[in-house]
Amino acid sequence: MKYIRQFGIILSVTCAGELLKYLIPLPIPASIYGLVLLFGLLLFKVIRLDQVKDAGEFLIEIMPLMFIPPAAGLLVSWEQMRGMLVPLCVIIPVTTCLVMFATGKVTDFMLKHKEP
Repeated sequence: MKYIRQFGIILSVTCAGELLKYLIPLPIPASIYGLVLLFGLLLFKVIRLDQVKDAGEFLIEIMPLMFIPPAAGLLVSWEQMRGMLVPLCVIIPVTTCLVMFATGKVTDFMLKHKEP
């Protein structure tokens, strides 16, 4: 029952993010609205971490499975992507390195300024 409640909270916040997407005319994905909303709710202690932690950890554990359908979709659209192969082979490693660098810097900053 605990997991159902936790998934329900996460699903409710996700649905609120979808509603915000339709109410706010900005080119921001609904998932980002949901993440920011959940972060704010956790930050202001409207939702406690233990109310969503177990379900969140489960979702993170199964995240690699969520990439299988999009990867299969890429195989189907191979003919359309063939003309973009060189730019993709440059952009993907460069942006991956930039994301890893930025994540490392943010993590270092957070660890240095962590409350004891």
